[in-house]
Amino acid sequence: MTRFSERTLSEALSETKVSAAPAPAPPRPSATLALTSAATAVALMTYTAPMVTLPDVAADLHTPLSAQAWLLNGTPLGLAALLLVAGSLADDYGRRRIFVAGTLALGLTTALGALTSSTWLFTLARIAQGAASAALLASSLGLIVHAFPSPRGRLHATGVWGAFVSGGIAVGPLLSGAMPNWRVSYGVLGAAAVLVAALSARLLTESRAPRGGRPDLAGAVTFGLALVALVAALTLGRDGWLRAPVGLLLLAFVVLLAGFAAVERRSATPMIDLGLLRHRRFLASSSGGLFTGLAVIGLFSFLPALLQQTVGLSAMDTAWLFLLWSGLSFAVALQVRRLAGRVPPRWQLAIGFLLHAAGVLTMLGSLDAGSWVRLLPGLVVAGIGSGLLNAALPLLAVESVPAARAAMGSGAQQTFRYIGSCAGVALTIALATSSGSGLAHGADIAMLVSAALALVAAASVVALREQ
Repeated sequence: MTRFSERTLSEALSETKVSAAPAPAPPRPSATLALTSAATAVALMTYTAPMVTLPDVAADLHTPLSAQAWLLNGTPLGLAALLLVAGSLADDYGRRRIFVAGTLALGLTTALGALTSSTWLFTLARIAQGAASAALLASSLGLIVHAFPSPRGRLHATGVWGAFVSGGIAVGPLLSGAMPNWRVSYGVLGAAAVLVAALSARLLTESRAPRGGRPDLAGAVTFGLALVALVAALTLGRDGWLRAPVGLLLLAFVVLLAGFAAVERRSATPMIDLGLLRHRRFLASSSGGLFTGLAVIGLFSFLPALLQQTVGLSAMDTAWLFLLWSGLSFAVALQVRRLAGRVPPRWQLAIGFLLHAAGVLTMLGSLDAGSWVRLLPGLVVAGIGSGLLNAALPLLAVESVPAARAAMGSGAQQTFRYIGSCAGVALTIALATSSGSGLAHGADIAMLVSAALALVAAASVVALREQ
């Protein structure tokens, strides 16, 4: 009897200890989707804010035409350099923790950007904004996958999140154009990011998929330096592509990229599993992100500034005009989830790229004719294409990797997206400003290149069908 009683008491104490351990808090799907979408929208608003204010920012900071690519490329450079490591950190150390830290950092660095007084200080602030945005963007899809475990729920949530990517792109230029000056708009965006961070700290629940080991900082450094070399080469290329500095920077890019691959092969916890490059779905996701940056973001980041300088539109008029493109992108991305089960994400990407190419080709000659009205049909068609891209990319990103590595998959796809953006912006500015026949003629050349890249992208994602 005594032995039975002791065993029973021991079991009871053991059960009490187990029950006393705090169980992981269940995810809050609605709050998770609302806050990750809101933070994503603020990040994209910060990203697109200089699109319509570039002439004013350049004049205020005394930035020459040859260096204006850096004003636009700071944020995508920070994004591309840190998205992969941010995704791995989110999976390993907590997606909520990285998300809240990134959103708070975005608010602080955006506010600091409003106080800068030189091109390089502004560029450094923009790079810091990109790094902060990398943390919140890479972790947000990981939070969504944890909060929406069913395929149907995940499809709905990623569709809404993708729509807010388009929404942020739409509202950013409008907000910047409506403010008294560009510094005030940065202050407003900084305050919005801090507010979202505070709400996220209270309402989100933690999730992770730890692998053990240390963060791949060596990979992050080599990858970031490789991107700086590439962007610098493309920026300097407008003054002559065969000059020695351009060649040396391109060589440095290739060497650093090879070094990054070597680091990743030896790392116990790499930023990206290079074995994923053998999977067609992952390649389709990555190439879709890369060409979205090259063909779509690259052109539409500088086209508003070209409009102001050639057609004479004000910043606010340009913002309203581009709302036709970005607003349609938002609406289409929000509705594309209804295509679930009928049109695979890979085909949505191909159709989106084809529509972008068609829309851009209809805009040829508009700036040379000084007519913004001729841009309208092309903005409509390209906006629909952009909506398809923004809806399909996040879903394909999380489907291309195991569910436990969703943040890494998101980070990888978005890394390729912003690599393309860095290269696309620098290339667009180089093409548009190096033409001896003027900016309008240079813009046509940039549009032709953008359309050609979109056609290549459509062919590539169709070719990468699953075996």
